[in-house]
This record gives sequence, C-alpha cells and structure tokens, in this order.
Amino acid sequence: MSTKKLTLKTLRYLLIGVLILHAGFPVYWMLTTALSINSELYGTGQVIWPQPQNVGELTRELGEVPLGRWMINTLLIASGGTVLSLTLGSLAGYALSRFRFHGKGFVGFLLFMTQVVPEALILVPLYAMFITFGLLNSLFGLILANVGFSLPVACFILKGAMDSVPYEIEESAIIDNCPRFSVLTMIILPLIMPSIAAAAVVAFFAGWNEFLFASTFLMDASLWPASVGLASFVGQYETPMSAVMGAAIVFSLPAIVFFLLIQRKIVAGLTAGAVKG
Repeated sequence: MSTKKLTLKTLRYLLIGVLILHAGFPVYWMLTTALSINSELYGTGQVIWPQPQNVGELTRELGEVPLGRWMINTLLIASGGTVLSLTLGSLAGYALSRFRFHGKGFVGFLLFMTQVVPEALILVPLYAMFITFGLLNSLFGLILANVGFSLPVACFILKGAMDSVPYEIEESAIIDNCPRFSVLTMIILPLIMPSIAAAAVVAFFAGWNEFLFASTFLMDASLWPASVGLASFVGQYETPMSAVMGAAIVFSLPAIVFFLLIQRKIVAGLTAGAVKG
C-alpha cells in the first residue's frame, strides 16, 4: 500500500473515531451523571468515570416513580401513531400518485403547509376541540394529535416511492381483475418496503419524542409518556440530576438501538423515487 493511500485511510479512520466520540459523548455524560450521587454533583462536581457503587442509589430513586408505566405509554403513543400514519399515508399517497382529480395540487399544498405551522400555534384551538369531543386525558387523543403532523410526511415519502413503481405492473393486475385495494396491499406496498420503513421511523420518533401535546392534554400522571415524566423531576428547590439522567438513559437507549438497526433502510427509503428514468 502506497504512503498516500495509507495516509488517507488513517485520516478516514481518525475522522470516523472523532465522529463516534462526538455522537457518543452525550450518552457517556448521562451515564457518569446518573451514577453520581447528588452530593457529589453539587459538591465536588462532575466525575470523569461512572461510579458502579452508586447503582443501588440510582435504582432506589428510579423505583420511586412509575418509569415503566411511562415507557409503556410512550411505546403506545409512538406505535399507535406509526400504524395510523402508515395506514392513512399509504392510502393518501397512492391516491396522489395514481389518480387524477380536481384539486390534487391543492391537496398536496395543504399537506405541505401542515409542516410549516408550529405545534404551539394550534395548541389552544386543538385543546378546545379535544374538550368538545371528549379526547382530553386520553392516549388515543394524543395519538390523533401526533398523526396530524406525521401523516403528511409519511404521505409524501410513500407517494415519492410509488411514483417510481412502473404503472404497467398495476395494469397487468387490473386486467386480471385484481381490485385496487389488493393492488396497493399486495403489489405496491411490498415493492416500497424501504420507504415504508423510512416513513415508519419518522412517525415513530415523532411520537416517541412527544412532549408539548402530552404535557397539555394529559392530566393523569399514569398516562404521561416518559418525556413528560422526565420533566416532572425538575423541582422548585432541587432537581435530582442523577435520577433525571438515569431515566433519560432508559428513555434514550431503545430509540438509539432502534435507529442503529434500521439506519440503512432509512437512507434507502428517503432517497427512493428521487431519481427517475
């Protein structure tokens, strides 16, 4: 191997190492903070290495809050919003991709505009609507609120992927008396699985990180997602930083692992349909 190639390879691995350290440093800092007692944090300061002897103290602090229940609520919100967004997004994306109708461009424009409107702007009118329909203090109502923002993104991702599927495949199925719904579910959707995975990730993380609507619409602490539960640790006079960081690790690790497992499908799905011809 030539000196130039060896140098480039070394620089590449150094850059990768720097990026890994940069991305992993927040997790490391949360771990060291979680395994430090409050007297150390507010006295001697942040320790450099995790202190395993403080695991018992951390477990005791986390045992005083329903963290498991909050994680289950977070999973229900994220998974429910993902399923609903993918179901409606695949139907809407197929209609926008394959059918011609008056106002098609306007419908696409309205879907795009939902991403421009901040969530805080519609919080008050949405709260009034939830009171009218009895959706306050309900996980189902919170799922519907999240779907309103994740559905347009899923629709655009799936529509772009469906545009790249040759229409001749559908024509052959229709000639064989295959219903439109079966064409979508049995032919189109299996061909765009990477895009479905990408849309699922977007919708899942939108629900997983939900905070604003959850803190406004949910009054019962047993219905809180983990994000709102983490915020409840902040007290007027004292905040148990070790418990906050410990709960943050529990909250973050499933999302990190999930992303690392399917990151390649995310890239493939987001770029599907971007190049035609």
